[in-house]
Amino acid sequence: MRGICKEEDYAFLDKVDDTKCEVADDGQEEEEWRERREERIRRRQEREQKEAERQRQLEEIKKQKEMQWKNHVAELAAEREAAMKERALRLQDFRNFQRKMLEKEMGLSQGAGCKEIECDGTN
Repeated sequence: MRGICKEEDYAFLDKVDDTKCEVADDGQEEEEWRERREERIRRRQEREQKEAERQRQLEEIKKQKEMQWKNHVAELAAEREAAMKERALRLQDFRNFQRKMLEKEMGLSQGAGCKEIECDGTN
């Protein structure tokens, strides 16, 4: 009888040890699962940070290009305005030259000649 009890005790203890190992394995598996989950979360956060940084850089580049374009357009407008002013001055100088030449040809005085020429030019 004692022998049978010992066998049953050992069988029972083996089962308890097996369940302890399974519980320990479950604990390790749960810990590994948590570690993998934390690793996935960490990688996702890194990806999100990299994407945010990339978006920020793209926005910065876009702003720089927009600023360069505005400066370029402003420079072109300034050049055109300067060219138009220069052209207007040259045209004014040419008209003054024409008046002087007409006055010389007609033998008129400068003050009276301008009035007569202007009147003649409008008719």
